[in-house]
Amino acid sequence: MSRNAPLLLNDEQMRKFITEGFLILNTDFPEEFHQALVTQLETVYEKEGNPGNNLLPRIRELQKVFDHPVITGALTSVLGPDYMLHAHRHGHFNASPKAGGWHKDSYWGYGKIRNHHPWWAMIMYFPQDTPVELGPTGVMPGTQNYDSRIFESDETEGEALASGKAGTFALIHYDIWHRSTPNLKGANRFMLKFEFMRTQAPQAPSWDNREKEWVSPAAFHVPIIQHDALWKETWNWLSGRVGSLAGTESADAGRLQQLTAGIEDSFEPHAINAAYELAGCGEQGLSVLLDKLNNGEKKISKLAAYGLSAAGPDAIPGLIEALRSEREETVNHAAFALGELRDAAAPAVPALVSLLDLPSAEVRRTVTESLGMIAAPAEDVTAALIRCLQDEDVQVRFTAGLSLIRVGRAAEAAVPALEAALDDENRYVSAHAAEALRYIGTEEAKDALIQHLFKARWCPATTPASTFYP
Repeated sequence: MSRNAPLLLNDEQMRKFITEGFLILNTDFPEEFHQALVTQLETVYEKEGNPGNNLLPRIRELQKVFDHPVITGALTSVLGPDYMLHAHRHGHFNASPKAGGWHKDSYWGYGKIRNHHPWWAMIMYFPQDTPVELGPTGVMPGTQNYDSRIFESDETEGEALASGKAGTFALIHYDIWHRSTPNLKGANRFMLKFEFMRTQAPQAPSWDNREKEWVSPAAFHVPIIQHDALWKETWNWLSGRVGSLAGTESADAGRLQQLTAGIEDSFEPHAINAAYELAGCGEQGLSVLLDKLNNGEKKISKLAAYGLSAAGPDAIPGLIEALRSEREETVNHAAFALGELRDAAAPAVPALVSLLDLPSAEVRRTVTESLGMIAAPAEDVTAALIRCLQDEDVQVRFTAGLSLIRVGRAAEAAVPALEAALDDENRYVSAHAAEALRYIGTEEAKDALIQHLFKARWCPATTPASTFYP
């Protein structure tokens, strides 16, 4: 193996990531590397403040971190080989003796229906030795799929800490509940946060896979709750198998009645289990999920959409029909589920495209994302996403860029519209347009991107203290 070849995760590590939502890993840079990194960070923060999205160009040695085989291997394993480093990044500085509040990160100040499937991940990198007393990031294992915080606001039992030597990092599911912990030493503590996106739906395992079928990991990090059907479906989805739960559950009347009631359980983990188990109950389970999608209150309708996204191609006709509903949440959740069914949902594209005329920005956002996940037929999807680049809603516009990244080279007709979007007033519309041009990769796309980068060239050596010399 090449010195720089990605060091892929093994089956057990992937099982732990699927169940717990995070892994704590380590790079092997020499101590001098991290000492120099921390010195640079301290200088930049003292003289210039937090560089925010310019963290990587301002401290260019950081690129070596993201080229490290342990990090490229972890990201390849979870997000596939063509993953994208997102334009949003942030250096967190913590010297407070008070703990931060438990939270999930937003999407750069915006919101969307969160994916149970790992389309997104974050890396939180610690460039200095970070013992527990220095306030490492804390994560609550297994909470990546919960909208609600199922534990008390001050609860720490079962919390996992990203504590370790310089070079320790947490690879986390984007949506896990996490917080900053108290810095009791008072010394400077940096955590460098970077976000990554899957650009292609998985066709086969991208980790060092030896066992085809799902089995639970050897040990769970407490206080994790069992989600056997959800975990199995995620493993299969990452292996390229869509709708793998279909027909796997017994659908006798008693069991079906139990699951029908279960999806309305007020305790979210139990309701999630019922939704995914219904996905395995054939036509009867499908009928229950479609009924809840169309008639359940908003949170139950969304849970039904998660179940339908795991039910396979048999769910697609009912989901297309649900797009005609007069209830906005039903339409929104149906569009989401169709996106998670990937290219199997290609027959839904005409109905999805018609929704771009609706006044609801929330629906248009979901449709825009789902079109990129389906990505076929490419010509129709691309034409629709070109429209989305010009939408009045900024989140529709920047989601269109992300979706065109997923369509890739087949979206070359979008190059002129993407070139225009490079000048959008919103930083993420512009950034996603630039990334889309890179992933499309035609000569026209590359020329437009290079011209933009030269005009927007940013000099990492220019600071208030050194404007032009030396």
